[in-house]
Amino acid sequence: MRAGLRQKYSYFSQADSIYRARNAHLEQRNELMKTAQNYLEEANSVVPSMSVEDGIALHGSDDVVFVDVRDSSDIAASGTIAGALRIPRGLIEFKADPATPLHEPALDPSKQIVLVCGAGGMAALSGKVLKEMGFENVANVGGFGSWAESGGPTE
Repeated sequence: MRAGLRQKYSYFSQADSIYRARNAHLEQRNELMKTAQNYLEEANSVVPSMSVEDGIALHGSDDVVFVDVRDSSDIAASGTIAGALRIPRGLIEFKADPATPLHEPALDPSKQIVLVCGAGGMAALSGKVLKEMGFENVANVGGFGSWAESGGPTE
């Protein structure tokens, strides 16, 4: 009878060890895995926010480039900032890099780049990429809805 108990104990002990190892692995994986919120926090820490009022005051300046990083269907539905470049977030690296055939020359690193999107998140993430690519003067003006509600020029 004792041998049977030892065998059962051994089985449960092995199962417990496997369970603990699996849980430790999952906890470690979760600690290493970044969330969307982590990415937004990082982006917001390096890309300054700009008030809509400050953005409107800069609009029309030769030294400022406005970029809407929303998809074309979103822009078609609501409009965008007058004169803004329309560069979806998924293409920002290619449009910013002079070595690619998709390069957008108007996206000039010597100018102030002001990014807009639907609510500010995609603009922040795009701004972080631009900063990593050497653009120094990048700001996030937030969402287009706030721009339009504040009377900013639209098209």
